Amino acid sequence: MTTPLLKVENLRIALAGDGVTYDAVENVSFEIGRGEAFGLVGESGCGKSITALSVMGLLRRPLSLAGGKIILDGKEIQNVSAAEMRRLRGKRIAMIFQEPMTALNPLSPVGRQIAEMFVLHQGANWNEAMDRAEDALRQVRVPSPERRIKDYPHQLSGGMRQRVMIAIALACGPDLLVADEPTTALDVTVQAEIIDLMAELCAAKGTAVLMISHDLGLVANMCKRVAVMYAGRIVESQVADAIFATPTHPYTQGLIDSLPRLGERARRGRQKLREISGVVPSIANYPAGCRFNPRCPAVTDVCRTIVPEATPLPADGLVRCHHHG
Repeated sequence: MTTPLLKVENLRIALAGDGVTYDAVENVSFEIGRGEAFGLVGESGCGKSITALSVMGLLRRPLSLAGGKIILDGKEIQNVSAAEMRRLRGKRIAMIFQEPMTALNPLSPVGRQIAEMFVLHQGANWNEAMDRAEDALRQVRVPSPERRIKDYPHQLSGGMRQRVMIAIALACGPDLLVADEPTTALDVTVQAEIIDLMAELCAAKGTAVLMISHDLGLVANMCKRVAVMYAGRIVESQVADAIFATPTHPYTQGLIDSLPRLGERARRGRQKLREISGVVPSIANYPAGCRFNPRCPAVTDVCRTIVPEATPLPADGLVRCHHHG
């Protein structure tokens, strides 16, 4: 990748509590090219969402950005003023949050919430902005947009609210869209519709995507490259085809093995799905060495004491494991 749109270098996010500071995210680095869809996957509690919030400049106490760089289009943005960050959000970078019912303002019609983007970032008057808000709802395939712009969030279904969130996020044609679990709590058919819609609109506008998800199937369908995060660190990064066909890190292998496959039950009888034993450790109790070592089937003494270095993989990939070979 020659000139990435977004470059995150050695990101460190600290969590302060009880007079002690913990590293919630440590030494996280990745790049996203213009128009590229990049996936960040892992179980809940691995640090994916707070990484996304740091890119958006939305970390709040007790979380704080403790180190590293966030570079957007060649400019470091991790230390810009709050006013400058507000100008960037919505215009250059935008975010779709996990739960639209809490992200949308319950006291404002959805049309006005979309229109605000055109007023704040493009200097439109309110009449013009409302017309453009109606067009934005039409683009995300909300039926009867001329009527729906007057609706409040509680009057819409979960799928419709998520379409409104997409309309708000893409209203000003941002360079980067951060999508944090954009299909949470939606049924399977609506999930597919939302992902297809996002992919189509982002491709049409040339918008890059940082897709945060624990849904490997979703990421496989949308993203060209994928990074796997565990306990605040990226443990593997590869092109999507390679990471799903030949996962290298034991954690990635466990995630892939836990996926149900068509015909698997017929081949293996009534055997249960494979699972990764144990749970993601809390931030206050990260183990020494490789943080996956308490759950790893290939653990040895070196895993319990020494943090594995990044080993290069083909196509600019990497893996952090003492025994990946």
